[in-house]
Amino acid sequence: MGIQVEFNPDLALRGFGTKGRLEVECLPERLEAGKLCRFLKRGQRNYWLEGEIPLLETRGNQKLSRPLASIIIIEATHFLKDGMLYTKGMYEVIDVFDENDKEVKFESYKRINPLKKYQKLTNR
Repeated sequence: MGIQVEFNPDLALRGFGTKGRLEVECLPERLEAGKLCRFLKRGQRNYWLEGEIPLLETRGNQKLSRPLASIIIIEATHFLKDGMLYTKGMYEVIDVFDENDKEVKFESYKRINPLKKYQKLTNR
């Protein structure tokens, strides 16, 4: 038996109001730069905390959208509930992307042209 840990280069949440999902498992109704949001994911997940990562929408079965926003995860905590392992945390929305803009915003987890106030943090 091993320890199952998933390393995520992004945060993928369900669409706002997805039936059968808690609010923290879904995207907020409206993405706004500067907004703090909570998240909840099943499993033990590790996220990069030292810079911006993409926020995506998942439809399940690894079907992911293009990046909707750039975020910084502020905290991530693992916990057990009813014998199931979860990761919960908080993120700040840094920049919201126009869904019609086809410009590439990330190369893997690295933000392309980060906002000036976050440039120092993301260019390590």
